[in-house]
Amino acid sequence: MEKLHFKIDINSPKENVWNTMLDDKTYRAWTEAFAPGSYYKGDWNKDSKILFLAPGEKGEMGMVSRIKENRKYEFISIEHLGVVNEGKEDTTSDEVKGWAGALENYTFKEKDGLTEVLVDMDINDEYKDMFEGMWPKALQKLKELSEK
Repeated sequence: MEKLHFKIDINSPKENVWNTMLDDKTYRAWTEAFAPGSYYKGDWNKDSKILFLAPGEKGEMGMVSRIKENRKYEFISIEHLGVVNEGKEDTTSDEVKGWAGALENYTFKEKDGLTEVLVDMDINDEYKDMFEGMWPKALQKLKELSEK
């Protein structure tokens, strides 16, 4: 597994960027870059289970995760534990075991009202190109929403 790194500067205080990233309504908007209809079930508190979902042809699809760390307005770490396929959670298959424990980390740094958002994520090579195409679009949408 390798790490991907993305960053964007947003002309808005980090508290606003954080809230824009995590609040349900705006989360749904900026994550459209990953899958139309994206949403989450759960909460962002440390150690909470959270499902990252999108509608699929035969039911919900997405990720089973937990919030590994949450330092409000500074850092959040998501540990991916499994997948949701056709509305069913899978955390035990051999396919999942190959990448379970992968992290997706967000760091927020503010200076003079400008917030730098850093994204670091573990990724399997087969998904690298896909995420390298999606993340810049998602972060640009987060920037637009945060700067309104």
